[in-house]
Amino acid sequence: MRAWTRLAAVAAMVVMAMVHPAAAGNGGELYREHCASCHGANRLGGTGPALLPANLRRLRPAEANAVITDGRPATQMPAFGDRLDEADVAALVDYIYTAPASVPEWNEAEIESSRVVHDGAMDLPDRPVFDADPMNVFLVVEKGDHAITVLDGDRFEPIARFSTRFALHGGVKYSPDGRFAYFMSRDGWVTKYDLYNLRKVVEVRAGVNSRNIAVSADGRLLAVANYLPHTLVVLDAGDLSVLQVIPVRDGEGRTSRVSAVYTAPPRHSFIAALKDIPEVWEIPYDDEAEALPVYRGIMHDYRRESGEKPPLDERRFPVRRIRVAGYLDDFFFDPEYEHVVGASRDGGGQVVNLTVGKPVAALDVPGLPHLGSGITWDHQGREVMATPNLKEGVLTVIDTRNWSVIKRIETLGPGFFLRSHDDTPYVWTDVFFGPHRDALHVIDKQTLEIVKTLRPAPDKTAAHVEFTRDGQYALVSVWAEDGALVVYDAETLEEVARLPMKKPSGKYNVWNKTHYVRGTSH
Repeated sequence: MRAWTRLAAVAAMVVMAMVHPAAAGNGGELYREHCASCHGANRLGGTGPALLPANLRRLRPAEANAVITDGRPATQMPAFGDRLDEADVAALVDYIYTAPASVPEWNEAEIESSRVVHDGAMDLPDRPVFDADPMNVFLVVEKGDHAITVLDGDRFEPIARFSTRFALHGGVKYSPDGRFAYFMSRDGWVTKYDLYNLRKVVEVRAGVNSRNIAVSADGRLLAVANYLPHTLVVLDAGDLSVLQVIPVRDGEGRTSRVSAVYTAPPRHSFIAALKDIPEVWEIPYDDEAEALPVYRGIMHDYRRESGEKPPLDERRFPVRRIRVAGYLDDFFFDPEYEHVVGASRDGGGQVVNLTVGKPVAALDVPGLPHLGSGITWDHQGREVMATPNLKEGVLTVIDTRNWSVIKRIETLGPGFFLRSHDDTPYVWTDVFFGPHRDALHVIDKQTLEIVKTLRPAPDKTAAHVEFTRDGQYALVSVWAEDGALVVYDAETLEEVARLPMKKPSGKYNVWNKTHYVRGTSH
């Protein structure tokens, strides 16, 4: 949901509370009686997820009404239809979709107190308990019943399946050696999972409403981007203890939600996209970054008076602020991480050179480009990037040497995900929005022409392609409660396997993610 629709939704909630003050008040009383024990007295969550408007963006009020009345299968959410009448349920729905009077706080003390270390999981053998290639394993997120399937990418057989926190959000990330996986729920729970031993290791709640996580290239640190509160949290990747909570505000005290955070391996830094401040933030995190000239000034203030560098767990993480024109979301990086491209809210995008620290070009892209799904490949001797579009049925291909448009490829409708692999001749894009959501376009990297349109399951959304480590097979999600993971031969485009799953969404290959393979998300 974009900014204007979110504001409209909040305004509608406020009006509803004004028109039905008795219902809103009754909703608060009903919440305290029936919901607070699981979801928290302040709606920040407990054994159940947080119930704030920002956390409920993907759950429509009508769906919330049904969940309260009938419960939610495969969870601890019971049915209240035998205890609450229709008016009571409606009052509860009004209440949880009404924003609180103030932004909730969630600082270091709250984060640390939430940490859960699973018994015996911090000291387990460093070899896999299964015989599959650990670098060709996928973690497949199944949103239908909040679970993850560990999938063998050679045999296409499940290795394990386990439950997750409610509503995972953002991509799965891995430690550089591929042993540990990190994933995050919409209400801020970060989980560290031992992929070798198929066990959860430690969990911590780093925010109230969180966007995504990033793992440093050296595997030591985890950064968490938060919408609520307005913070960027740096965790120790070993035990998920807090190293620093960075308040996100500009020089005049205005605070901002963090749209996303990414790791930039060649720069030894994290890059943060801000929702409400016209800045891009870069946070250097190791000695290699400190040696770069661009960081010397900002690092000086963080050294001890003795001139000795404090240990990592005592060091504050400095912020390099890069001013941009307007607000940028949804970043794309070139493979060298020299340039970051952000989508502008009024359309198009800006190219920011991270070395010089300023915008250097504008993108001529219609509608609303989804740059977070942008990818690069080699086209006729030059590197190009392409981005799908959230509003227009078009895929835009851009020359990364001068950021000019090479071609606009018309599609059957707006798309969400774009994927490829260095060892495949094709680019795959979905048509996530609109009547043709069951379609996938396969595009030749050299001719830039659609060579085939696949429909894995008629009338059901097909989305999010990911490849095996060698690029030989493409895995596609049929995004439905009675969905499936469909495997295609990436050269012949023929289906080779179909695994039933419960609304599979993202799937993340260990090799592709840890080696930053072009064509996959980073």
